Formats: sequence, C-alpha cells, structure tokens
Amino acid sequence: MDQKIPYYLLEKRNTIHMILFTAFFALLFINIFQPFGSRNWYPNVSDFNYFFFSSLIILTGMLVVVISRLFLGLHTRKNEINYLQYAVWVFAEIIAMSMFYALFSKFVPKGGEERDFFILLKNSAINTSLVLLIPYTMSFLYFSWKDKNRLLNERVAQRTLTEIPKKGLIGFTDEKGELKISIMLDNLIYIDSADNYATIHYINKEKIANFLIRNSLKWMEENLTKETPLVRCHRSYIINLDKVKVLRKTKAGIFLELDAPNAPDIPVSKTYYEKVMEKFSQYSI
Repeated sequence: MDQKIPYYLLEKRNTIHMILFTAFFALLFINIFQPFGSRNWYPNVSDFNYFFFSSLIILTGMLVVVISRLFLGLHTRKNEINYLQYAVWVFAEIIAMSMFYALFSKFVPKGGEERDFFILLKNSAINTSLVLLIPYTMSFLYFSWKDKNRLLNERVAQRTLTEIPKKGLIGFTDEKGELKISIMLDNLIYIDSADNYATIHYINKEKIANFLIRNSLKWMEENLTKETPLVRCHRSYIINLDKVKVLRKTKAGIFLELDAPNAPDIPVSKTYYEKVMEKFSQYSI
C-alpha cells in the first residue's frame, strides 16, 4: 500500500474524462435503478420531469467530486500519495456525497414519507459507492490499459530506431509513435511522401501493395535508414537499395530501376546523389 499511485490517475486530462464518465454513469444509474426512493418523492410527475429533476440532483452531487479532484490536484503538485491515501480520499468522497444525498432526501422533497435520516444515510452510502466505485474502477482499468499500450508502442519504436537488422522486420510508426505496420526489408520497395503523409510500397503476395501512414519522410530518413539498405534519394522518395537493379544516367537526370513488378523509375536528385552513391557502394555486391 506504500506504492505510489500511477501518474495517469492524476493527469488533468484523465481526471476530466473520469469525472465526465462518472457523471454519465450516475445519470444512468439514478434514472434506471431510481435509488434513494427518489421516484416516490413526486409520484405524480411525468417521467420527463423526473429525469430532469433527478439529473439536476445527481449533477449537483457530482460537484463534490469536482471540488475533491481540484484539491487532490493541488495537493499532489507538492506531495506524492500512495494507494492507501488515495483509497482514503475516495472513501471521503463517498461519505461527502452520501451526506449530500441523505440530507437532500430528508429535507428537500415535500409531501413524501417521513424517513429516518440514518437509514437514508446508509442507503445513500451503498448507492453512492456504486455510483463512484464502478466508473472509477472502469476508468482505472482503461487508463492502465492505455498506458501499457503506450509503453509497448514506445518499446517497439525504440527497437525500430536502434535494433533494425539489415534483413529483418522494420516497424513503421505514425507521428504519435504508434506502430501501424511492420514489413520485412526483403519486401519493402520504396516510400514516397506528400506533406505529412507517406505511402509505403511493398511486395505482398507477389504484387505491389501500398500503405498510407501519417508521418514525414524526414522522420523516416533520420530514424529508419541507419544500418539498413534504405536511403533517401529525393525530397519525395526513400528507396530500398536491395531492390535497385539499374542505376541509369540520362540527360533528364539519374533514375533508379527497381526489381519489382510495375514499379516506377525513381529519380535521384542532385542533393542526395552523393549519399545514394556512398550507401550504394556499401550495399552493392
């Protein structure tokens, strides 16, 4: 219990999402299960008026959570908290909301049955525990899954950047670092780009297939061409030197013919010519 709670439970964005999800869950809960004897407060009102009234009450009660999370955020700026402290904080939220609903049930509805406050408090504590703990638990599981998925993508991306074998599998991530596709270098032909998107051309079942990914060619040049036969030959192209079968010089410029069905000839610009030739000499047989 001395272990510090994960950072994602305190992130501002996650906190907002959790509060909104809890409010939505609470609205469904009170209108479907009608706890606290709330439907008997005004037995003659329409379902729509009951929905409006109960929604207003539950959202007012959710202010307890909003205020609590504001204070929690201020507290954790200078202090770390562990699981036990966090559990106590959540328990305090449940007690505060239970008191609010018990007092409201006791004194606000007019014309209802006279009810014992401590019975109301007991029922309020049970229902409030469900209203808070279920969405809190679901949010925690979702944030945990999301964080583990992020860590996995970072590890895959790190391996992509530092451990790419010359003839192995190469992973392509988008601009957010999420792995989108992995391709064997033997099947990769070339990559072209337009603005912030790149199209990966590769062999799949003896045909050229294409995959569009949101990432820049500059990023791929900086991170995917080291220790691989990939090289940038033009501002719009990266090619796999292992797929080059002819380097042709013409009056119109320098072009690379690729060993792939229906593959276009790829131009080599003057800016990248020396880099291409230097790497070509390393990878050519």
